[in-house]
Amino acid sequence: MTSGEATPMRDPVASQFADVLVVGAGIVGLATAWQLQNRHGDLRIAVVDAADRVAAHQSGHNSGVLHSGIYYQPGSIKARTCRDGKLAMEAFCAEHQIAWEKCGKVVVATTADEVQRLDAIENRARLNVVVAHRIDTDDLREIEPHAAGIAALHVPETGIVNYARVCDKLHDLIVAGGGSVTLNRQVTHIEARAGGLQIRCRDGHTIACGRLINCGGLQSDRLCRLAGGQTDVRIVPFRGEYYELAESSRDLCRHLIYPVPDPSFPFLGVHFTRMIDGGVECGPNAVLAFAREGYSWRKVSPGDLLDTIGYGGFRRLAVKHWRMGLGEMHRSLSKPAFVLALKKLIPKLQSSDLIPGRAGVRAQAIAPSGALVDDFLFAHSRHAIHVLNAPSPAATASLAIANHIVDELDRTPS
Repeated sequence: MTSGEATPMRDPVASQFADVLVVGAGIVGLATAWQLQNRHGDLRIAVVDAADRVAAHQSGHNSGVLHSGIYYQPGSIKARTCRDGKLAMEAFCAEHQIAWEKCGKVVVATTADEVQRLDAIENRARLNVVVAHRIDTDDLREIEPHAAGIAALHVPETGIVNYARVCDKLHDLIVAGGGSVTLNRQVTHIEARAGGLQIRCRDGHTIACGRLINCGGLQSDRLCRLAGGQTDVRIVPFRGEYYELAESSRDLCRHLIYPVPDPSFPFLGVHFTRMIDGGVECGPNAVLAFAREGYSWRKVSPGDLLDTIGYGGFRRLAVKHWRMGLGEMHRSLSKPAFVLALKKLIPKLQSSDLIPGRAGVRAQAIAPSGALVDDFLFAHSRHAIHVLNAPSPAATASLAIANHIVDELDRTPS
């Protein structure tokens, strides 16, 4: 891609011109703008976001895990970009003096069935070139004295970082490189014009751009349709709620303690995560959010909720997993139930060890069949690329995902 290929026809009505406009100032959007700037320094790069700060949603509401890539289907985009992105993120943090740590984690089996599934994870780790050591209960107690299990995998490559700080640095680098990052600017209309797109925003601002990259997260499917894109998946918001270990109880978890995933359920389950600031998060559960930015039960958007329940893919998912959904809701509303789920990994845990933590909302793409889209998902429309699914490990993989997007932009005619 060259500057000439991307330059839009100058519309005298437009408030701003950009060769490439990135919608979304989360970590994937910012990383993409930065990688694009590094590769094509002559282009005018602009980032816009409806929020009042960068990393306002998923990028600023996660535990900050640098994932190793142990779980993902070998050969998938997730597996490839997680491994490459983790190395790139570690190098980025080292270069820009952002605190991070390679602390390691244990994946703990507590039943015979889970031991069998642990075997499969160990095999997948080998295929994904991830270091994972099978350890016995004595080794487990040495690493995590309070964790209970009959077998475990130790994954020493797993790390922790604060992704909001990474986003702040990416913002600064984009601006220093001549790009722009504009907040409080919600895209409401996208129209194809000769040589590019005309973007209208809620504040009346207009932007003419040659190419658009949609990294809109919770709004990505809607932005895709605004741009004329055809997609049959729908973003459904799931809220994850956390407790934290009280400061006096933080010695219950030294590193990261994860369960063995149950393949019959669509989410991982509760776990313990030591964060880079020294705290320890416990959770999350996974409940349907009643708004795409529904960080509590009190936040309800009738339009968002109708959009979710009116979608056949969600209804099929709900029919299949209604028992699990009720259990997640029960844990959301009952601290004793949440504590009981956590005690499976740390039996010594008591309700008094926990204090309320934060919540995050996961933008999960669901297919019409009711299946959760498991891999990163991209789509194209005229002059635009859309990131329609970027769940965990998107933050870990963000710099590699950004390279993938820029590669797509370079080889796709405008």
